[in-house]
Amino acid sequence: MDSGSEHDLPDLFLRTARRIRRSMHARLAPLGLTPGQARALRILGRSEQPLRMAALAGQLDIVPRSATTVVDALESAGLVSRAADPANRRSTLVTPTAAGRAALERMAEDRRRAAADLFATLSPEQRESLRELLALLDVDAADQCGPNEPRRAG
Repeated sequence: MDSGSEHDLPDLFLRTARRIRRSMHARLAPLGLTPGQARALRILGRSEQPLRMAALAGQLDIVPRSATTVVDALESAGLVSRAADPANRRSTLVTPTAAGRAALERMAEDRRRAAADLFATLSPEQRESLRELLALLDVDAADQCGPNEPRRAG
């Protein structure tokens, strides 16, 4: 790789990431969701059982108080419900509602369409190569974050 392309790579990567983020915001707006709320809903939707708030916060990599704010918004929108944990009354369990599951289906379809639009210019072989390269870069953030790096906002 020549020095010019080495310098272009981070900029190209960041511009593509911003394009994906803008597309996500636009596709979530009709649902009234922020990307952080959508991510929390996806985590809850993948869970086979209701999740404790602390577990959700851990998976979102945010502090529990921030998870409460996210769940408050999702509950206000009718997308999740809360219940006391019968095994530990100090804990709260969160689960998607029927409306939350419907929103998850719509979000999944929107993601598929957005990915198809974004990657349409690439051949199937190029898409697979890109997937393989990104998988190599996808390391656990906890292993890579320095002591001064902030946690993700979710």
